Amino acid sequence: MAETFRDHFSALAASYADFRPHYPPALFAFLAEAAPRRNLIWDCACGSGQASADLAEHFDRVIATDASAQQIQAATPHPKIEYRVAPAEASGLEKSSVDLITVAQALHWFDLQAFYAEVRRVLQPDGLLAVWTYAAGHVESKPADALLQNYHYNVIGPYWPPERKFVEEKYASLTFPFQRVPAPEFFMRATWTLDQLIGYLSSWSGTKRYIEANKENPLERLRAEMLAVWPNPDEPRLIEWPLSLHLGKLS
Repeated sequence: MAETFRDHFSALAASYADFRPHYPPALFAFLAEAAPRRNLIWDCACGSGQASADLAEHFDRVIATDASAQQIQAATPHPKIEYRVAPAEASGLEKSSVDLITVAQALHWFDLQAFYAEVRRVLQPDGLLAVWTYAAGHVESKPADALLQNYHYNVIGPYWPPERKFVEEKYASLTFPFQRVPAPEFFMRATWTLDQLIGYLSSWSGTKRYIEANKENPLERLRAEMLAVWPNPDEPRLIEWPLSLHLGKLS
């Protein structure tokens, strides 16, 4: 994990807001039931607020932080959400003030020792930490899915930041020094046209790094290949991402 914040995403802030899939409502309902109270939640590394707005439907107040000012600027305002620019390791929150901390698709970027110290500082004694991640996803069409997996692992595979390996491992190899709390399985699902899928892939940091290194956009070739197995690009197809949720409380 990085000892200092390495910003892979500020240049992608707009595309994150436009193309990221939505987490399932059942996930947030479960977290609301699991939390000891619903007073205050810290949505850490919130990006442009993909999870923050859904959390605000269940909690009285959400403080959503991200180290990227551009991501915070791209977030949609909400009366229950206070957006702040702050690193995960130094939230600025008061001691023992938070009922639930959430980290969506970002734990692998943190200095874990420093972040976990911050978790212990700001979390209520009976509060919860919930972190989750997801990898490439799968298209319902096997030929289209094969092309997507090839793009993810082979075409831009060498261009992912090293921390990406933790996502592929579903965070299994990351330390998680908290008392584990059982959690059900959740899936993120979207019904997208081909161009919506391509837009999502354009928000990947691996795509950005490929373009910077090769001075060409690999999505142009992928789209042409996809048209052979997705001949009507306006026909929506189901894409599904299994979520790996890790839930813990202070020991």
